[in-house]
Amino acid sequence: MKKLMILSVCFFLALSTQAQDKTDSKMESKMDKKMANGKQKDCVMMKDGKMMQMKDGQTMMMEKDMTFPNGSMVMTDGNMKMKDGKTHMLKEGDRVMMDGKMKPMHMKKM
Repeated sequence: MKKLMILSVCFFLALSTQAQDKTDSKMESKMDKKMANGKQKDCVMMKDGKMMQMKDGQTMMMEKDMTFPNGSMVMTDGNMKMKDGKTHMLKEGDRVMMDGKMKPMHMKKM
């Protein structure tokens, strides 16, 4: 009976380890797809009070105002003007993707 209990515990531990490995590999493959598609990373963002542009993984100062396909426009001072005329000032960490959609940046603490 004792051997049967030990065998069943080992079996369940082995199954749980395999389930975690499959989940991790799925997450890695999704991240690899996003990294392979450079457009996922391209954006403009407010960083340290300055507008920065990320293109092909490189970050540089935003040189000129940008107009996006959805009609919104981001100025070098951080103001964003929507197609309907509304304006919004970007805050620290805000980013605007190349399709014109704004998303908050998830900053990791070191």
